[in-house]
Amino acid sequence: MKRLSAPIAALVALFFTTFVWADALPSAKPEQVGLSSERLARVTQVLKAEIAKGQYPGAVVLVARKGRIAYFEGLGERDPAAGASMPTDAIFRLYSMTKPFTSVAAMMLVEEGRLVLSDPVSKYLPPLGRLDVSVPRFDPDTGKAVYALIPAEREMTIQDLLRHTSGLVYAGFTGHARVKELYGKVGVDWRDVSPAEQIERLAKVPLAHQPGTAWEYGLSTDVLGRVIEVVSGTTLGGFLAERLFAPLKMTDTAFLVPKDKVGRLAQPFQTDRATGKPIELLDVTVSQKNDAGGAGAAGTAEDYARFLQMLLGGGQLDGVRLLGRATVSHMTADHLGDIRVASPILARGYTFGLGFAIRKETGLNPVTGSAGEYRWGGAAGTAFWVDPKEQMIVVFMTQNAPGPARGYDRQLFLQLIQAAIVD
Repeated sequence: MKRLSAPIAALVALFFTTFVWADALPSAKPEQVGLSSERLARVTQVLKAEIAKGQYPGAVVLVARKGRIAYFEGLGERDPAAGASMPTDAIFRLYSMTKPFTSVAAMMLVEEGRLVLSDPVSKYLPPLGRLDVSVPRFDPDTGKAVYALIPAEREMTIQDLLRHTSGLVYAGFTGHARVKELYGKVGVDWRDVSPAEQIERLAKVPLAHQPGTAWEYGLSTDVLGRVIEVVSGTTLGGFLAERLFAPLKMTDTAFLVPKDKVGRLAQPFQTDRATGKPIELLDVTVSQKNDAGGAGAAGTAEDYARFLQMLLGGGQLDGVRLLGRATVSHMTADHLGDIRVASPILARGYTFGLGFAIRKETGLNPVTGSAGEYRWGGAAGTAFWVDPKEQMIVVFMTQNAPGPARGYDRQLFLQLIQAAIVD
């Protein structure tokens, strides 16, 4: 058999490294990147115990440090009804972990000069101009709150959408009773509405806050997705597939799980043990009426790790640059300052940037971490953390009923990972 010359052999090796393995981050033993194998074993033991207690059916967890994966496990069951074990390439409904994708897409358009953060949203979505604000006032005669409508002092901007200071909310989360009521009456939601219907309905209800005055989690990122569609002339899913997922080789991330991948979709328990009610999650196996920029995507832990490694790398991965270093720095900076936080969803010790929660202090929060770490999660049990100081990305994916238990799951997991840092 004729042997290849050294130069040709090198080219062949480069081809396979670049094109065959480019979708996988390199691996390392934990000790090679300053982590303890013994302490990471605790993670496996504790998660197995949580699964045995019925906290969630199964999990895929990934930890990469200094650009290399040091811990990557699939535990428990992918589908408890079928008794199928959890593979590391299981696909999860990401819910709000879709928001960082949409935020990065918007900043790509900013870098191209097609958006400006101070642009009013109505420049792209005219129905959202000149909205009113619902202001609660105390009625001394009845002892109850009454609501008055006043004009917005300024229009919401693209920056407001990115940092959730637009005055848009989620009906299921907001404490503003009147806006919550009107969202229900008008049918404001992100599910079962077309992009045009979503904007039309939002235009019919008042804002919960004056734009730029309060942080409240809500439909802002969905509206940002609508802006991206107007500017790009394509669907949000189409834009993300071409401009984000394909360049990063995120081959299993999309708004629709195709038939040949449905067998890898992680499933929750059939009923919520806290309420006894059936668990009904987004059906990502059928096309939705819109690509919900705040909640609609599905993907794997490894795909998401590639996305996070791109951010940790200052906007580039494997020689592919999607954002400039200054843009990533801007996204992961404090964009709230003294703006009031009107929702308990933002954890103690955190502020918000352009698409992520940002840790302000090493202390304050109950869970160990570094100032400058950025993070977010999804309602059905997914979460991520990026710690620039420790050069570490962490992905935690489960699939179960949304609720307070998911917060406990994340805290327990992250504190175990933090304890594994030994260098």
